[in-house]
Amino acid sequence: MKYFVTVGERTLVIEIDGEAVQVDGRPVSASLTSNDQSPEVRLLVNNRAATLAVDGHHEGVWRLVDQGALREVTVEDERSRHIRNFAGTGKAAAAGAVVKAPMPGMVVRIPVSQGDSVAAGGALLVLEAMKMENELKAPVAGVITGVRVTAGQAVEKGQILIELGPVA
Repeated sequence: MKYFVTVGERTLVIEIDGEAVQVDGRPVSASLTSNDQSPEVRLLVNNRAATLAVDGHHEGVWRLVDQGALREVTVEDERSRHIRNFAGTGKAAAAGAVVKAPMPGMVVRIPVSQGDSVAAGGALLVLEAMKMENELKAPVAGVITGVRVTAGQAVEKGQILIELGPVA
């Protein structure tokens, strides 16, 4: 499994295959241990140890305390990254943005309506594909200018689902 871990401005590609771990294509010796009774985890990479306190996490963003410094670490698996990139999230949208179906599926629910304001990362639509529900999120803050689908509708990969305009 491949993960993309972002700390500050740096993104590391971490691949895990059983006991084998690679960071940015280089093999490393790594282990992570935790204690259910404590928020601390112990990370050992190439015989260098670090003890980190987990201050919380929400939607792939972990807040870690490392030697008194608070660090936000984003962890994204390969599938989620692919969906986000295909749906257009992360792209600058000064004039607006569109959210497209990352795969064929069925629209389960749409918690937004035309004219609603949404924050970057806000839920826009839930798409069921391969018996899994995938929540598509706003790539940027904006105003819903168009909802091109309805709940219960089947959609094709690449179909435009929702249009966003810039915040007024």
